[in-house]
Amino acid sequence: MSNTIDNANDTRLSARAADLADSEMDVLLSRTANSKAWYERALHSLPMGVPSSFQAGDPYPIYIERGSGVTVTDVDGNDYLDFHGGFGVGICGHAHPKIVEAVDRAVRSGTHFAAPTPVTVELAEELCRRFGLDQVRFANSGTEATMDAIRVARAATGRELVVKIEGSYHRHHDTVMFSVLPNSDAVGGRELPPTTPMSLGIPADVAKHTAVVPFNDAQAFADLVAARGDEIACLIMEPVMMNVGIIEPDPGYLQALRDLCDANGSVLIFDEVKAGATVDAGGAQARYGVKPHLSCYAKALFGGTPGAAFGGEAAVMDIISNGAAQMGTFNGNPLVAAAGLACLTEVLVPEAYERMAVLGDRLAAGCQEAIDATGIPAHTVSLAAKGCVSFRSERSRNYRDFLETKPQLFGAAFPWALNRGLFMTPGDEEQWTLSVQHTEADIDRYVEVFGAFCHALAQD
Repeated sequence: MSNTIDNANDTRLSARAADLADSEMDVLLSRTANSKAWYERALHSLPMGVPSSFQAGDPYPIYIERGSGVTVTDVDGNDYLDFHGGFGVGICGHAHPKIVEAVDRAVRSGTHFAAPTPVTVELAEELCRRFGLDQVRFANSGTEATMDAIRVARAATGRELVVKIEGSYHRHHDTVMFSVLPNSDAVGGRELPPTTPMSLGIPADVAKHTAVVPFNDAQAFADLVAARGDEIACLIMEPVMMNVGIIEPDPGYLQALRDLCDANGSVLIFDEVKAGATVDAGGAQARYGVKPHLSCYAKALFGGTPGAAFGGEAAVMDIISNGAAQMGTFNGNPLVAAAGLACLTEVLVPEAYERMAVLGDRLAAGCQEAIDATGIPAHTVSLAAKGCVSFRSERSRNYRDFLETKPQLFGAAFPWALNRGLFMTPGDEEQWTLSVQHTEADIDRYVEVFGAFCHALAQD
């Protein structure tokens, strides 16, 4: 009987969500005529009308004209409180005075030389200090950082097999474009087998060099080590999964993986492109107390500029001095380095994390209160500057749990939020990012809008 009731509730909620999504989308389209015009113009010069496929929207994305503080303004003049945060980049907010000052100084003294500069060395020293790294190298995006870290791991071990976590996203180079949520719908659905590439254009042979294990299952990795240990160069993983809402590691899980990699002579790589400098001042390894051999960083560390880095133990990084190629014309350029140094030393100070943790908990608690009051199948997660509402009643432990979420509910929540002045990430697998410039009033506005959505959704 209970299954029948649950199914009936699911059907009712789905129907209500579909009605809300239709009505809210009609309102959104009526408010964004200029975004539509820019989209139609962009189609002539940009595939899908956007510079990155993640920015595409249905039927078109919102085109942003400017940002200041915690507000972004679209090309139609609509203002939004920004909880999108550029997929995690915007932890400083927009046009933070310290970042503006650093970038202005860099622009006036030269943005690029393709030669080392003092500010690049200073930023490297700060990254090593903050994240407990022996050595670091710079890149320009999370894709480059994870790609380079894998190359270094393969070179250091003399092995080729890369192990990744089921459903995780480690940017868009060929080796890791297997068992990935983003783009999976375009090539057949979320439940594709691990050997299915998440993009066209990836050679079939690449799959031979990538293996997949589930998150929060150390035994699965142990079994793979027992079977193929002499092939495994590295295990690359997000220590806290962040492309499926947010899924935290079970107690002891990360340490078990480190121990297995040590025993097998494999390299453990933490992809902290999203978690680094958002979930803790020292990233996920500080929050969960486990150090990998290598870590990858981007997004929040560079003050809104396109920077990235990877680094870790000298015993592994030394291979760069002994034959492993790692290069890039723009790596560590003085513009990005100046913004990153100001971000890490002048903006993301300890008291900033204390404040963001308070605001994040306030946001998650307010949303959870609305969820509990209305019986909507959802839960919240709060990790300092990061957090989310995930439309599944119980917390998820892995990708398969995430497949039980209800994306149709998010499909209604997204235009609802935009129509009430909240700028949100456009996928149910994403999170909010708080900035040092958010206030309690901003948080309360989010809670108010989300609470109204829950009550509208729960109406018969």
